[in-house]
Amino acid sequence: MTRAAWWHCFAGIAGDMALASLLDAGADLDQVVTGLETMPFEGWHVSAAKTARAGLVATELRVDIAPDEERSERPWATIDRALEEAEGLPPRARQRAQMVFARLATAEARLHGVPPAKVHFHEVGGLDALVDVVGTCLALESLGVDLVFSSPVALGTGTVTSAHGLLPVPAPAVVELLTGAPVHSGPKPVELTTPTGAAIIAVLAESFGSLPAMEITTSGYGAGARDLDDVPNVVQVVIGDLRSTGAAPGLTQDLVVVEANVDDVTGEVLAHTVEALMAGGALDAWLVPVVAKKGRPGHVVSFLAEPAQAARLAAVLTKETGTLGFREHHVSRSAVARAFLEVDVDGEPVRVKAGPYRLKAEYEDCSRAAAHLGLPVVEVAQRAELAAAPLRGPVA
Repeated sequence: MTRAAWWHCFAGIAGDMALASLLDAGADLDQVVTGLETMPFEGWHVSAAKTARAGLVATELRVDIAPDEERSERPWATIDRALEEAEGLPPRARQRAQMVFARLATAEARLHGVPPAKVHFHEVGGLDALVDVVGTCLALESLGVDLVFSSPVALGTGTVTSAHGLLPVPAPAVVELLTGAPVHSGPKPVELTTPTGAAIIAVLAESFGSLPAMEITTSGYGAGARDLDDVPNVVQVVIGDLRSTGAAPGLTQDLVVVEANVDDVTGEVLAHTVEALMAGGALDAWLVPVVAKKGRPGHVVSFLAEPAQAARLAAVLTKETGTLGFREHHVSRSAVARAFLEVDVDGEPVRVKAGPYRLKAEYEDCSRAAAHLGLPVVEVAQRAELAAAPLRGPVA
């Protein structure tokens, strides 16, 4: 069974709207708050209440921030380290949140001409944005969501005031984050999608389009801050099980493979490039040794990605390897339905990927647990897969 969430962004999306929609769909607010409290930041309080937008009942999120934190800014490294050290966060929620902030850092770096490591977040580094991003990832975990999808995204038009002054709408960061994704101006000439909302969608969405075939289990609406009168200022989320439709199991996606030949890059740099591509949101990345021009030994560096992410990841490939060009071709991938289970190995949480024919413990979790427990990685993996076997049940 694969549980999916589809966000309908007909009136845009913001971080608080994303989290509120999941709470409206049944995510446990107490569970979200407990997870947020593992972060080393204080001075915030979260609440949620029912409201109405153009006659449609929705949940509105309220994040109260202490006065001395209202204009806070934090470097990306500080946020990433805090997420890594927050031991109470479920591993998948941590990974998703880290990917969102990594994407934000990459976008800000390109816009301001600085390395990602030197990016200081303004609005998206404040406690309210941290609550929105990490809270959304925790809420997805509360609902057991394995895959996320999105409709085309309404962005709005006009101008908006930011820490950098008056900016056009859609904001430059939103345009950068959603490059390659299907977008439109939307129903109102105001800011409909914020950078935080754009980053959440850009990172978490497997693809953009209509509601995927699913058996709906729940749905919800997250309210935006303002009332747009004749248009509900909400984002809708629909949650359901992909396996229960009677369709063939799995998921078919239109993806992009980008590759480049390099013959003057060290093995250390190549390994780092693969890691950077995966950290940046590539669905896969790999190296193939070849004999290049003039008989030189070389490598083909390749990655698989959503079309919306291809240009940004190609820039990572170019920057890391120094290649002067790359090839791009479109492919169709059929992925078998899978689910993630989390088991305990001597007190260490380990995620296990469950497909129809086998169980596979996640290497990163096994490596971390092995280091803490003083055990071989292979033993941790075997024990995790044995523990997950009774939990899997039938997988369609």
